[in-house]
Amino acid sequence: MGPYLIRRLLIALPSLLGISLILFTVLALAPGDPFEELATNPNIPPEVRANLRAKFGIDDPVLVRYVRWLAAMAQGDWGFSFASRINVDTLILQRVPTTLFIVGSSQILALAIALPIGIYAATRPYSIFDQIANTLAFVGFSLPTFFTGLLFILVFSVTLDWLPFVYRSDLAATGWRWYWEMFRQSIMPIMVLALFQAASYTRYVRSAVLDVVRLDYVTTARAKGLGEKTVTLRHVTRNALIPVVTLVALQMPAVFGGAIVTEQIFRVPGIGSLLISAILANDTPVIMAVTFVFSCLVVLFNLIADLLYGWLDPRISYN
Repeated sequence: MGPYLIRRLLIALPSLLGISLILFTVLALAPGDPFEELATNPNIPPEVRANLRAKFGIDDPVLVRYVRWLAAMAQGDWGFSFASRINVDTLILQRVPTTLFIVGSSQILALAIALPIGIYAATRPYSIFDQIANTLAFVGFSLPTFFTGLLFILVFSVTLDWLPFVYRSDLAATGWRWYWEMFRQSIMPIMVLALFQAASYTRYVRSAVLDVVRLDYVTTARAKGLGEKTVTLRHVTRNALIPVVTLVALQMPAVFGGAIVTEQIFRVPGIGSLLISAILANDTPVIMAVTFVFSCLVVLFNLIADLLYGWLDPRISYN
């Protein structure tokens, strides 16, 4: 597995370089720049604006700016945030753990919901349970996350007053009280993302299990006298999970996109809300760094999915 992992990392490098070049070019050609607001400020002389643009190379050719940015990134310099007045890497490191916690917890919860429901529905196709599960799944991925988030706030925060609707990073509590308050304010963002993804995963798990359960080796396993539970868990589920792993990996861009909307609704101080704030302020270094981090996370999750294939199916070789 070691040589395979090294090969995949070497393949990922050109992909990330291509992604970064496209992102940088699009942002460079987009209207607006970090110093746009200075042009409307009469207290700042024109020569000061010109010196700032020259210092940061705003008017240089796109390719020259990209090479300069790439060289700085290779040395660990992610740039400077013009809106927050701090280094971009410091700003992102403050936000990434929150986003990974919300997204990671939602994905674990989504799979914990989708796997048993999808497997049970596939082993009893067209039953009442299967019809109810399919109906709820259709409703779940038909509702956008911003609608579900507002509905959760209306029910659990405004009406019932059970959960806080604003995520706070400056909790005054300490000890176990801090962990409890952090858990309470994380419930709704995690549930919104988890229910949306679980609805999609449930349909896919059901379809994958139905495809596997009809194969000859499953019939042979039953003919040998193995119990239905053993057949389902050892022979059906493990092979059916291979396409599900692919789906989860390919869904990661959509998950992070949904996280951006969810973080805005619940005011979660994550990397998604940072991206929205940077776009509104034309803070190009932050926008570039955040989108590049998203790209790296997507590539990483696809690599993890490829490694999981070998664990699920021993026939897959990494040679």
